[in-house]
Amino acid sequence: MEQGDLADQRRIRFEPDDKPPTALTAGMGLQFAILSIAGIVLTPAIVIRAAGGSDSYLTWAVFAAAVVSGISTILQAVKFGRIGAGYVLLMGTSGAFIAVCVAALVQGGPGLLAVLVVASSLFQFLLASRLSLFRRLITPVVAGTVLMLIAVTVMPLIFDMVTASPEGESDWSAPTSALVTILVVIGIALKSSGSLRLWAPVIGVVAGSIVAAASGLYDFDQVSDAAWVGVPDSGWPGFDFSFDSAFWSLLPAFVIVTIIGAVETIGDSVAIQRVSWRKPRAVDYRVVQGAVAADGTGNLLSGLAGTVPNTTYSSSVSITELTGVAARRVGVAIGVVFIVFAFLPKFLALVLAIPDAVVAAYVTVLISLLFVVGMRIVSEEAADYRKGLIAGIAFWLGVGFQNSLIFPEYLEGFAGGFLENGMTSGGLVAIVLTLFTEATQSRRHRLRTNLAMPELPRIQEFLSAFAKRHGWAASMSQRLDAVAEETMVTLLDAEQAGDAPEDRTLRVTASKQDGRAVLEFVAAARGENIEDRLAVLDEPTADRPVERDVSLRLLQHYATSVLHQQYHELEIVTVHVNPPAGGASDE
Repeated sequence: MEQGDLADQRRIRFEPDDKPPTALTAGMGLQFAILSIAGIVLTPAIVIRAAGGSDSYLTWAVFAAAVVSGISTILQAVKFGRIGAGYVLLMGTSGAFIAVCVAALVQGGPGLLAVLVVASSLFQFLLASRLSLFRRLITPVVAGTVLMLIAVTVMPLIFDMVTASPEGESDWSAPTSALVTILVVIGIALKSSGSLRLWAPVIGVVAGSIVAAASGLYDFDQVSDAAWVGVPDSGWPGFDFSFDSAFWSLLPAFVIVTIIGAVETIGDSVAIQRVSWRKPRAVDYRVVQGAVAADGTGNLLSGLAGTVPNTTYSSSVSITELTGVAARRVGVAIGVVFIVFAFLPKFLALVLAIPDAVVAAYVTVLISLLFVVGMRIVSEEAADYRKGLIAGIAFWLGVGFQNSLIFPEYLEGFAGGFLENGMTSGGLVAIVLTLFTEATQSRRHRLRTNLAMPELPRIQEFLSAFAKRHGWAASMSQRLDAVAEETMVTLLDAEQAGDAPEDRTLRVTASKQDGRAVLEFVAAARGENIEDRLAVLDEPTADRPVERDVSLRLLQHYATSVLHQQYHELEIVTVHVNPPAGGASDE
């Protein structure tokens, strides 16, 4: 464990609060933006060309997508109130929306698309503001499964790009450029531990582009024909407020894909917290709420601007892990470069001229890392066989839907074909199975009281009745009493470490799962994270009074596991308690 911790500390060069040198910040922002801008502009291009849209609308949609992506990326990094994560989370156009956006353009044109994107974005704001209500539904298992399915959705397209050489060129030109790119990126990432590793992505892409140019794959004409500075003369589509049958038939599909996109954002915001600090920290769900709210803001702006929706780019996690740079200043730099690129068609063309094979090779590395991050999140939860089963079924059904192996004759064209996307279909399966598991759990017993020590006898009486109802011995009842007392003491101690104590409503929930007791303490948000305090119990420090640790150590002794989720509106402490040996029942 100690060696692993040291490895983590070496891997992260700059944490979110750090301030890297200006030159490094600008350089990192530039290279990340360069490597992401192609995906941002290609998605609207694919959608509009597939729907037979005009060139003027295409030009506007690409310009608007770059500007909105820049604004929302900056918002994720710096936060504005409760909007934004405060981490490096790249925002860009969402490939998950391609099918439903094409359907909207075909059935009603750009005006209908704009209204649908605005309407569906409102559901993300609702989800962000009340994320604690959906905590049993949108779990780490769901988020991790969606992250793994991103690879399933994207990699077939990536492999096609790697192997496809243009007409008239050697069949080996594209694969050779891709091979050079991937070898350089992986070689530097594996063997370099210094600052050179920060530049592995851009060095690999430059090396691959040089090989591609020698083979005639780099489109220099596209660069020379583009203007240096420019803004589209027209193309904003306005809004179609007719709310006809096309709107109502497509709205459910847009909402479902929006929710799936929000699940991806939740997964990304959980994952970025895990890879951004030298020492592991408990997941802060206020950060997750901020990320989803910023995602919703990006979609709202996309709809108002008349372009396709956006989402967090999961490559943010891979890039952070690859380079070890998590400083939020880099996120601001990336967003600024996105906006600048929107007004500089020449530079935009320079990036877009990079051959598909080179871009695909680089994306292969990032998607591979992302798959591993999703797998880690799932594996941490999969000790519970139910959660492992949900992840396994959802993943492989997602693979089946993505490859049109499951009822293709019935699903083709359904709601714009959104179920043909592995991330969407697998994510929905994970959510439905999680909902079924929650709905069929044993009955939960609830007590509403105040977070105050004089209420402890009432809570212990409630838990004693719960233990008797399930046939547990007196020793289990005593253990539950002890857990309740130490949790109350710890919550009140965490509150005193923050603001002045106030009257706070407390809801205690008790249930039996897999032969163990599961206690849940829900109160208004306040104070420190208990998980973080548990993590540092054994670390020597002169700044923390030893008496503050007593309740935590007792809680750690009695409980099998402790999970502390902090939201803007609530904090929830979930404690699992196994019966003591010989304490299953009085009989």
